[in-house]
Amino acid sequence: MNKYFSFLSITLLSAFLLVSCKGSKSAVQPAASVPHALLWKIEKPGQAEPSYLFGTIHMIPKDDYFLPSGLDEAFDKSKQVVFEIDLDEMSDMGSMMGMLSNLMMKDGTTLQDLLTPQEYTEVSKYFDNMGLPMFLLSNVKPMFLSMLAEVNMNPEEMQSDDIVSYEMNLYDRAQKAKKEVGGLETMQYQMSLFDSISYKDQALMLLDAIKGTNTDTDMYDQTVELYKHQDIEAMIEMATEPKPGEDGNFENVLINNRNKNWIPIMSKMMKNGPVFFAVGAGHLAGENGVLSLLKKQGYKVTPVSVYKANVPKRV
Repeated sequence: MNKYFSFLSITLLSAFLLVSCKGSKSAVQPAASVPHALLWKIEKPGQAEPSYLFGTIHMIPKDDYFLPSGLDEAFDKSKQVVFEIDLDEMSDMGSMMGMLSNLMMKDGTTLQDLLTPQEYTEVSKYFDNMGLPMFLLSNVKPMFLSMLAEVNMNPEEMQSDDIVSYEMNLYDRAQKAKKEVGGLETMQYQMSLFDSISYKDQALMLLDAIKGTNTDTDMYDQTVELYKHQDIEAMIEMATEPKPGEDGNFENVLINNRNKNWIPIMSKMMKNGPVFFAVGAGHLAGENGVLSLLKKQGYKVTPVSVYKANVPKRV
């Protein structure tokens, strides 16, 4: 099974957060209270060596890919590299089969059961144009299809050499350096997040995603620009700005609760040596962000380098 395909759903889960906003703002105003930094040092009394937290964007055009200053040294100093999930799981066929089964709706439910004939035709035409015939997708959970629509990109385009994944690049680098790799969550848990929202609500989100694909492309472009400026606060503001009719639990399920779950896991890992954590940049800032939660647990977090130039360093 193609390792890229197995990473697709995990990538989409986070990419969805960063382009799902459809607010009235024509541009995102930069936030000033948090330094523009993607790479942070984590220290605590009694902890011999610092660990590091790097905010990623799960998909980025190759021409926009860069590494912040100080990342190479931080990575090399770390004993373990930890992602949102342990990417080694992707080599386990049992885990992969479980993930694929979790993409499907239960009890034989299909999209036709959740949409009117007119709505189903609209959805079908959209995915046909993407080269994804509906007979292959009729049992897939609508939230996963929403993610494909939100990023407005088919799997073939996402697999092209024009799109880069920070996680996969760092994972390959960790393997070459023979570093231990770990995860803050299991793939099974991430996929279970699909079940936190009813199928009917997921179907409505799918329709909304398809109707707003042009806006979402603009929003993704804005997200990439914010990332290049390392503006992690504006990124979380964009990701959590509510849409009309959206379930208020959405932010808690996909961001806040996960952040809180990660802190004790991170603390335990850091007791065993320096760790390089790489998670979506949308998880870093905010009152319930990982940086704030670490501070509440007595950790000192400081930016390794702060964005200042007009154009970030390219690699």
